[in-house]
Amino acid sequence: MRRLAVLTALLLPMPPAPAAIASEPAQDDDGFTPLVEGTDPSQFDLVGINTETITISEDGEIALSGNPHGYFATKESFEDYVLQFEFMYERPDDLRNDALFPGNSGLLIHIQGEPKVWPKCVEVQLKNSDVGRLLGVAGGTIQSERPGQAISQSRAEAIQPVGQWNRMEVTCQGGRVTAVLNDILIDEGAGADPQSGPIGFQSEGRPIRFRNLRIKPIE
Repeated sequence: MRRLAVLTALLLPMPPAPAAIASEPAQDDDGFTPLVEGTDPSQFDLVGINTETITISEDGEIALSGNPHGYFATKESFEDYVLQFEFMYERPDDLRNDALFPGNSGLLIHIQGEPKVWPKCVEVQLKNSDVGRLLGVAGGTIQSERPGQAISQSRAEAIQPVGQWNRMEVTCQGGRVTAVLNDILIDEGAGADPQSGPIGFQSEGRPIRFRNLRIKPIE
């Protein structure tokens, strides 16, 4: 009788396996979540650029060719957060004076409206000669609270030579935005409009790379 029961159990169809559950990106120990998952550019919205402009390596480093002008943006909207990332312009072989380097890009926060070049948002400037300055784009607004001379002095102290990585930390909370470059405050402002939306990174004329993109919400 026991042998018959075993045979019957073996012949019965196996129950279906439980459906796979999509996993959320793992948080770091300090509460940050990566913004890059895998190498497929379709994880972002590409505006004005295509897959020939952007490549993502296995370790999450993003390279932009610089042309055409446009940006890649998160599909998710964010409000009240700390964003950290590193960026580096590729250094031309013939560059002799960093002050003359025309590298240009930008961090577009709180993108709103039609996806176009350029959208309504607040920008943290990544232009090599103006890194960290806050400005409004296409109707977006923010009131900087630092004098221009102070911004310039801080930038000169913080910026790395062209071809080396820079670390940026941007904090957004309740309409306030601060931009810190390599642990030095560059600019801060209030009254940001919009205050929430997707986050984008510009392709604007020069090859640039981004890595270690990660975000932590502020509760």
